[in-house]
Amino acid sequence: MMRTVLVVDDDPTTHEIVEAALAESGYRVVPAATGKAALALLEHETIELALLDYQLPEMDGLELLEHCRRRFPQLPCIMITAFGTPEAVLGAMRERVDDFLLKPFTLSELRASVNAALEEHHPLKIEILSAHPDWVQLRVPCDLSAVPWLQKLLTQLKADLPENIREAMAYAFREMLNNAIEHGGKLDPNKFVEVSCIRMKRAIIYHIKDPGDGFQLNELEHAAVNNPSEDPFRHVVIRDEKGLRAGGFGILLTNQLVDELVYNERRNELMFVKYL
Repeated sequence: MMRTVLVVDDDPTTHEIVEAALAESGYRVVPAATGKAALALLEHETIELALLDYQLPEMDGLELLEHCRRRFPQLPCIMITAFGTPEAVLGAMRERVDDFLLKPFTLSELRASVNAALEEHHPLKIEILSAHPDWVQLRVPCDLSAVPWLQKLLTQLKADLPENIREAMAYAFREMLNNAIEHGGKLDPNKFVEVSCIRMKRAIIYHIKDPGDGFQLNELEHAAVNNPSEDPFRHVVIRDEKGLRAGGFGILLTNQLVDELVYNERRNELMFVKYL
């Protein structure tokens, strides 16, 4: 049976593009140009997923998302936002949005987001402690699926920076958060990592605290930072033997990409800085 996707956007071109892309994957697309029209359709149609544009007339995407969460709490929702609108992303996270797509998105990104939201509908229990664009503070479950989500969010907060700096910071953040979730939190979604991103006039500061017991750097055989000079890929073999995900370059490359990286005494808490 065909699954039905509601697309709420006042731009007819978006409806056409989304319908063409999703029809190939066997979805039926129902368009709505306003939030009120969308709510009326939800009352009378069987909708499996809603794609909500942030900028809508009469009722914006966040307000519509709030209505959906109250009246249709089991409905998977994806927010569509323009690059450089962190307030929209933070607001959508508060309402437990399943995913968000940044314009301009590719058709493959659209299909992947829709498929994942329908198959894995379990919005991450990310607690927002501070939602100011210059000071974002979160409690994140130790689930690796949270990492790409947060990477999108924090990239939004740096929309005005050169692309090379955005990419460097995104890589460093992803690797350090992966380590905190995997090694500090042991991939236990009932445990949480605390994450802060603070934007200052001349610097960006990231702070990550995991629930683990910390580590000693010289004990990390699975990390590239401890490879002997004559065997620069020794850690790859060790990671394979231990059944760890591919990687291990995080600490080594982060040290090269950021200006300062410091740990607390236990090494379950770190801070890194990029000067602007």
